[in-house]
Amino acid sequence: MIRVGLISDTHGLLRPQAVAALQGSDFIVHGGDIGDAGILDALAAIAPLTVVRGNNDREAWAEAISETAVLQLGGVRLLATHDLSELAGKPLGEGVRVVVSGHSHQPKIEERGGVLYVNPGSAGPRRFKLPIAVAELIVDGDTVSARIVELPL
Repeated sequence: MIRVGLISDTHGLLRPQAVAALQGSDFIVHGGDIGDAGILDALAAIAPLTVVRGNNDREAWAEAISETAVLQLGGVRLLATHDLSELAGKPLGEGVRVVVSGHSHQPKIEERGGVLYVNPGSAGPRRFKLPIAVAELIVDGDTVSARIVELPL
């Protein structure tokens, strides 16, 4: 069994509650709008990190970060992107079972056409009245499940 911590839209703020929720992850995926390179160092100290660049990641440190990334987790292939609308009408790629995104700040889990779409929401500064959250994927062979973890403030 593989535990994957999902985080997005930190916008320069890595809350201790988010760090605590991600502890014990085998991998971490950051869905973009990182806001500060130090966040990547802190997350990589917890587990191997896959990250995509968000629309607000414009500083020099973010230039080398791709807009999409693919991660193979046992029998499950994961595609990460910041803005889900950027994938509209494009093929996801062979064998993609999970798509992780950010951008909207709204936590959401939805299965469409055999693909699990997960937006962990925003773990950074609160936007409107949306919850502060991360998410977790559990991969067991070729099966996968997801849950949203709202963070206590």
